[in-house]
Amino acid sequence: MLTEQQQLLVEQRVTNEKKSTGVAYLLWFFLGYLGGHRFYLGRVGSAIGMIALLIVGVVTTYFVVGFFLLIALGIWALVDAFLIPGMIRADLQAARVRIGNEVALGTIAQQR
Repeated sequence: MLTEQQQLLVEQRVTNEKKSTGVAYLLWFFLGYLGGHRFYLGRVGSAIGMIALLIVGVVTTYFVVGFFLLIALGIWALVDAFLIPGMIRADLQAARVRIGNEVALGTIAQQR
């Protein structure tokens, strides 16, 4: 269990590492089809998926299939506009757990 002082330290570090909603939306607006907002929010795998979908979609537009892929990418990017706040909350919670564990482990190491 963390002391009150350690909990304050955790919350301060979490606040310092918090991702900006404004920056996430700016990245979504200008680089949404490239997954820029997802890179910023630490979701690298799905961001790479968006880039791959864009590349395959553009390359296969000659075969008409690409248009459907680009439409799917557009829908994905549009849905992300509504998912960004939840992604930020999840990132914040993960940071809180990670930092709390670091502080707790640091306390244990100091006691030895």
